[in-house]
Amino acid sequence: MTVAVTGSMAFDYIMSFPGKFSEHILPDQIEKLSISFLVDSMRRERGGCAGNIAYNLALFEQPVLLMATVGQDAPEYIAGLRERGVDTSGVLQLPTDFTASFFVSTDQMNNQIASFYTGAMAKAGQISFHHQKHQNIKLAVISPNDPGAMVKYVTECQELGIPYVYDPSQQIPRLTPADLLDGINGAAALVVNDYEFEMIKKQTELTDGDLRAMAPTIIITRGEQGSLIYVSDTDGDGNYSHREVDIPPALPHRIAEPTGVGDAFRAGLITGMMRGYPWEVSGRLGSVAATYVLEQHGTQRHTYTRRQVAVRYRELFGNAAELEDLVSYCAFNKS
Repeated sequence: MTVAVTGSMAFDYIMSFPGKFSEHILPDQIEKLSISFLVDSMRRERGGCAGNIAYNLALFEQPVLLMATVGQDAPEYIAGLRERGVDTSGVLQLPTDFTASFFVSTDQMNNQIASFYTGAMAKAGQISFHHQKHQNIKLAVISPNDPGAMVKYVTECQELGIPYVYDPSQQIPRLTPADLLDGINGAAALVVNDYEFEMIKKQTELTDGDLRAMAPTIIITRGEQGSLIYVSDTDGDGNYSHREVDIPPALPHRIAEPTGVGDAFRAGLITGMMRGYPWEVSGRLGSVAATYVLEQHGTQRHTYTRRQVAVRYRELFGNAAELEDLVSYCAFNKS
């Protein structure tokens, strides 16, 4: 069965600042901030949340349908994903637009300042789950995209009975509290980082407990500290129990650049979800996948096989029975 990934496809303009942003920002002048950073390198990379997630799912050989809009400048990007095994039939190419662009500067502490140009992504609402072979979709991912399209996809997934992972991330400020609550309420899982989780709480005026009661699973990534998974289970009598799963970080061999790390984490996590692995294993698969991105410059320049992931998993976390399945399962079995 297929994972349908919605969200942005973009070109990333990745710049490096040879210092610390914190040394050049005056807290008492923050309301009239006007600052420029002289960067010493820039690269243009293929990226976007949906593109990155789909790329990493393809490395796991997980069947994946990509649903995104791109512009006239993206034929090679689409072809590259297709060569990796991504089903790009859900990608809409707009001949008079340019592909969305992400401009990010990273300092020596891996802090980032970024801007995003929507481009063709602004017309993502032209794509619909109703136009896809939605009977084959076992799980959908609603990742950062045009806000209107995100609202539309939540509604469509709920109408069609497609379980979905809700990943509002960078678009939290652009979504209304009602939109956020609708997305969280029907989600199989909510995935955000720790800062974004606090943003959701502030915007919706809800507490940790309120949000945990809404979504059966909440995954909060915490950078170097790993991630936390809050799981709500129910027994046959309808009684609820709650538990926390602490996922340690996977230590990289080297640190190159963090852009796209969270997208790789999501792909590893979703691969585990699709295979029915315990959260302890699925979360660690996400941590391992993330290291491959962290060790390279660019969000889609790394590669790995399922066997390589299993080897690194054992090196970092010890053995897990599910790793034999990870290595041996028939990747494109439709059952």
